[in-house]
Amino acid sequence: MWPSRLIRGRAGRELVGVHAVVRGLIDRLRDLEVATRPEHPDLTAALQRRWEELPAHVKTRAQMLGRRTAGCEGTHGVFPRCNLACTPCYHAKEANRVRVDGAHTEHEVDRQMAYLRDQRGPGANAQLIGGEVTLLEPDDHAAALRAMHRHGRKPMSMSHGDFDYEYLEALALDPRTGERRFDFLSFAGHFDSMMFGRRGIKRARSEAELNPYRERFCQMFQRLEREHGIKHFLAHNMTVTPSNIDEVAQVVRACRHMGFSMLSFQPAAFVGNRNRWKDEYRAFSTDEVWQRIEEGAGDRLHFRTVQIGDERCNRTAYGFYSADRYVPLIREDDERDRRVLDDFVAAFGGMDFAVPKGVLAARTARAVARRPQILAHGVAWMGRLAGRAGGVGHLRAHPPKALTYVMHSFMDARDVRPAWELLGQGIMSDDPRIRATQERLQACSYAMAHPDDDRLVPACAQHSVLDPEENLRLAELLPLERSVPEPA
Repeated sequence: MWPSRLIRGRAGRELVGVHAVVRGLIDRLRDLEVATRPEHPDLTAALQRRWEELPAHVKTRAQMLGRRTAGCEGTHGVFPRCNLACTPCYHAKEANRVRVDGAHTEHEVDRQMAYLRDQRGPGANAQLIGGEVTLLEPDDHAAALRAMHRHGRKPMSMSHGDFDYEYLEALALDPRTGERRFDFLSFAGHFDSMMFGRRGIKRARSEAELNPYRERFCQMFQRLEREHGIKHFLAHNMTVTPSNIDEVAQVVRACRHMGFSMLSFQPAAFVGNRNRWKDEYRAFSTDEVWQRIEEGAGDRLHFRTVQIGDERCNRTAYGFYSADRYVPLIREDDERDRRVLDDFVAAFGGMDFAVPKGVLAARTARAVARRPQILAHGVAWMGRLAGRAGGVGHLRAHPPKALTYVMHSFMDARDVRPAWELLGQGIMSDDPRIRATQERLQACSYAMAHPDDDRLVPACAQHSVLDPEENLRLAELLPLERSVPEPA
């Protein structure tokens, strides 16, 4: 006979084992339930906070901040140096006194992205930005991107585009095994005639002279996809000044079929290095820039259907081309389209679509279940899109290619500094110009993380107020070797 205490001991251990299995099953089911929600609960909380923080004037039907996204993000103080000279340059003149250091970059990116994940949840778009990202060694660049992925960010590398395919391949592939480090890369290339020092064309006399360099940039990523199966998203950035505003339409026409998925234009502002302020940047309005973009696009761009922050800062128009016909996704003059957008936001909220197919299917089913009218409204909307594109036959002959148009209007440092200082004191200015700047800062859609201060800083405040002192500290921490010449 076995002792009763031994039987009890064995039974107790078996019972504990059963409890552990049940507990593990419950935990897995809970994880599955969270994973298949349209929004992660951390994102839901972040969106609610962002909506509550917004000033009243931007809480409109079209507003996506606080409903679809908490905003875009960028790095700061991670590699401020650049090897081109631009007029204007938004970075403080002290930036080129700082050495590019891979270990510093990875450490700072990791800290900043961890803070952003804590504050904003997963799935946000984040720019790996500073000076010129390709001054980082490919392994260091890859390490920074991995750090961003690790914290649930979707990174985009910001570059002047003056690098070779060999660099891109070294970034994308593991040097030891030759295997892919990434399945997808997102890059923004900045090209305009205000940039000096590009290889092969030190100083462009016109925007058209840069088209071969824009094409080469896109072709490198197309080659990477052909040879290694690594997909990409490419954005084109261009600073607009009185010197090149009349060439904007030509740039749009040239670029819209090169392989870019976004064309972004930034009317110049008096920010950063004062030595490179060459023009009277306020000689034209943002409306005039947008009109030039529409002229190049070949149709009206409906930017008031989707608002991201303050209209004085951002305009965004989503659509696609079928051959040379541009088709807006949502027309601001069609109430039926606007209802579809209402349905989409109510159903999907901040849902991340870049997930495995099974997870995407489950999330979509749950989203549709909470707004079932999206099905009927969505089918009718797709019919209207096809009609605007010239019919199903035209779409079959000319498959649609998505292209987003964006305009970002940065603010002058002379306005941002007093506006930011007053906001820090909890004071709204009586000066109309400064108050308008404060409102735009409060509604900013592009923030940078300051984990040491436990705060998120709008990009305009970062460049206008914080960058100069930050770069002085970095110059002491990472002094530039004397053998490296500074650009003019």
